[in-house]
Amino acid sequence: MENERPETGRTALRVEWTVVPGTIGPLLLAATGRGLVSVVFHADDRVRDRALERLAGALGGELVHSPSGLLAEPVRQLEAYFGGGLRSFDVKLDWSLVTGFNRQVLRALADGVPYGTVVGYGELARRVGQPAAAQAVGAAMGANPLPVVVPCHRVVESGGGIGGFGGGLETKRRLLALEGVLPEPLF
Repeated sequence: MENERPETGRTALRVEWTVVPGTIGPLLLAATGRGLVSVVFHADDRVRDRALERLAGALGGELVHSPSGLLAEPVRQLEAYFGGGLRSFDVKLDWSLVTGFNRQVLRALADGVPYGTVVGYGELARRVGQPAAAQAVGAAMGANPLPVVVPCHRVVESGGGIGGFGGGLETKRRLLALEGVLPEPLF
């Protein structure tokens, strides 16, 4: 249920959040009535608190800790993904934290790079009609508010390098290993 803001008479956005354990560490998930709006890696208390402050500032909503409700299905699907039983996410996404070129690139990534495959930064730039924008694609990956679900870990360098990753290179390696793109780490 959304709350009315007394000073404006408008409805305040309700943002539900929770932290779930994962094989790559704790993930902060946040959702609005429009869908999953944020996934944050390594969500220890400090990271969680900073992320929640940013969300409150960006969305202007009421933050409510709730491991169920709006987040029940995203949590279930992430658990299935990390357990090896889910290859494609089917959750509503709230794209309100990303605009313009970045949104275009992330939507192309979400719709066109399936589980167990990778794409180069330049190839993704070509797919959105901007063949000279490989670096801008990299910036879009770094700004992805929905990692894992919008699989920026599947974007790699055209020369065979793993590329960068906001969640850290070890996290990217583990996600790619989970999907069978890379071998599992030995230790």
